[in-house]
Amino acid sequence: MVKIISDSTCDLSQALLETYDVSILPLKILLGDREYKDGEEITPEEIYRWSEENRTTPKTAAPSLEQTTALFAPYVKEGREIVCFSISESMSSSYNVMRLAAEELDAVDRIRVIDSANLSTGIGLLVIEAAILAGQGLSAEEIARRMEELKPKVRASFVVDTLTFLHRGGRCSGLAALAGSALKLHPKIEVADGAMGSTKKYRGSLDKVILHYVTDLENALRSARTDRVFITHSGCDREIVEQVRRYLESLGVFDQILETRAGGVISSHCGPGTLGVLFLER
Repeated sequence: MVKIISDSTCDLSQALLETYDVSILPLKILLGDREYKDGEEITPEEIYRWSEENRTTPKTAAPSLEQTTALFAPYVKEGREIVCFSISESMSSSYNVMRLAAEELDAVDRIRVIDSANLSTGIGLLVIEAAILAGQGLSAEEIARRMEELKPKVRASFVVDTLTFLHRGGRCSGLAALAGSALKLHPKIEVADGAMGSTKKYRGSLDKVILHYVTDLENALRSARTDRVFITHSGCDREIVEQVRRYLESLGVFDQILETRAGGVISSHCGPGTLGVLFLER
């Protein structure tokens, strides 16, 4: 059976990784001169604490070629095919490292590397679909072809509580961050063509903003694939998350409403209080 691998930015829970037999290649999180493996050696809460103490945003980096090759090698040795997913190539060199690892192992014909053109559970949605297809006995080539067809159907968006982290990471001007804080503005970030962009700004308290954001998605949600929808957040108040869950349940559309916590890489760039609803359109 084809082995499914993703880099750590897919933000799938340990339970989902085990259910679908997905292995993770962790990206690196750099706090000053110290390096940590995403999802293994540091928590988002520790990242937030460090960021506040140092008034800066952590840097993130792709896995090393050595680390990637070591993960792929046992499956290649077993004669298995691999389909692996990376965060959007425009956001990280993770894709290129995976491709080089396939060359290093002389296994380009058995390893398909997918540039997800997405992030977080926008990748996770594709990873789960690939794992299901692998379980049905499809080849790596067939799975990769299906994934390319699915990529444009991923709907990934988030509302950000604070502009501070985006500003520190160079994704928001100082003036915009200051104005956003003063006016209680919360931008909606959408992923399109592999890049993030702000498409709308909400004003008010976070609980009201997030409900407004989710209800704005209603038409798209009602025409989504019914298999699953993700609520992915970077540490929101429990009642806000439950409010979103209750709303999604009230639509009666989805077979599964899955909640996941954003990992260290996504949390480093978006900060606490970020929440997104992610799904596949029909």
